[in-house]
Amino acid sequence: MFPLADRMKLVSESITLAVSAKAGAMKKAGIDVVGFGAGEPDFDTPAFIKDAAKLALDQGRTKYTPTPCVPELRAAISQKFQKENGLPYTPEQITTGAGGKHCLYMAFMAVLNPGEEVLIPSPYWVSYPEQVKLAGGIPKITRGEESNAFKITPAQLESAITECTRILVLNSPSNPAGHAYTPAELGQLADVVARHPQLVVFSDEIYEKLIYGDLKFASFAGLRPGLLDRTLTFNCHSKSFAMTGWRVGYVGGPKEAIEAMNKLQSQMNSHIPSFIQYAAAAALTDPRGAVSIEEMRRQFEARGKHMWQRLTALPEIKCVRPLGAFYCFPNVSAYFGTTVGGKEITDAVTFAAALLEESHVAVVPGNDSGFDTHVRFSFATSMEQIDKGLDRFAAFLRKINSD
Repeated sequence: MFPLADRMKLVSESITLAVSAKAGAMKKAGIDVVGFGAGEPDFDTPAFIKDAAKLALDQGRTKYTPTPCVPELRAAISQKFQKENGLPYTPEQITTGAGGKHCLYMAFMAVLNPGEEVLIPSPYWVSYPEQVKLAGGIPKITRGEESNAFKITPAQLESAITECTRILVLNSPSNPAGHAYTPAELGQLADVVARHPQLVVFSDEIYEKLIYGDLKFASFAGLRPGLLDRTLTFNCHSKSFAMTGWRVGYVGGPKEAIEAMNKLQSQMNSHIPSFIQYAAAAALTDPRGAVSIEEMRRQFEARGKHMWQRLTALPEIKCVRPLGAFYCFPNVSAYFGTTVGGKEITDAVTFAAALLEESHVAVVPGNDSGFDTHVRFSFATSMEQIDKGLDRFAAFLRKINSD
């Protein structure tokens, strides 16, 4: 047996992989599976961004670049933070990575010491705890209660902080639940952070453009004096510009942290692909970018409202209304302890497996996000597919009740 590093024992295998693999196999076999698992927009990357990449290729921009990125992209990100978020990051306070996930991983490696705690509100994006463990830290989960729309309170945050706490991770709007904090609620959390000078914040803001209703977005680093020097602000092109496969993430923050991340990246992948950097700059500076975002946001808002209304009309299904991102996160625990098709349903994983097997609908179990009572539905698909899948879901629930 080939020997592996001990650190690999720290990383958990995703318990959703079996469901995802089965859904893929069923589709390959010609079975009509309605997939609600996608964590990416179903829209194409805007044409002007693809044209910018093609132009960069034609111009021979295929060589090495500085590790953070080319000056044009660094300046574009800096200007974006200043104009849209009110964060006065200079170009020297900006770096990029191969997607938001890569930026977060570099940041954990650069900031976290072995044995230090990272506060992660649940439900959470599945990679946060795993990245913390790889960096030698200790994930400390603080549960956001469904009764409070999955949001942690200032009192919860205060009680969770210890002398070993180093980082607070905030993701608003959120994957997997689509919940989001108002600026006032974030401000209350900021007041708690201000009382603990050893604590820094990783603010994951990749869904900032996908907000709905009357919600206003606010960047955490700008909420209170002094937070700018204690916050790393993460963003990417994946969700806003439908560029998931392009792998463009970026982060702004204190110069010392950015330089440390650059040092790491210089020994890892050097930089993100050179020609893509020019397309990423065009996405942020061309006025057509804002138009594309708004068109996509409006469609997501309509889909999300429709999906939430249909889910909450089903018997025994509770679902917090999504205020951002493109996910609904319904509570299906009322059906635990039942059987369908001869299979017992005990948690979100077995519920999702039975739903796929019996009704050919693929969803993501919430177990890997800290909630084994919920499943994630993505509305990053057409309204037609949403209705088709929810019709099957409703029939599946009726079948449970009749078995």
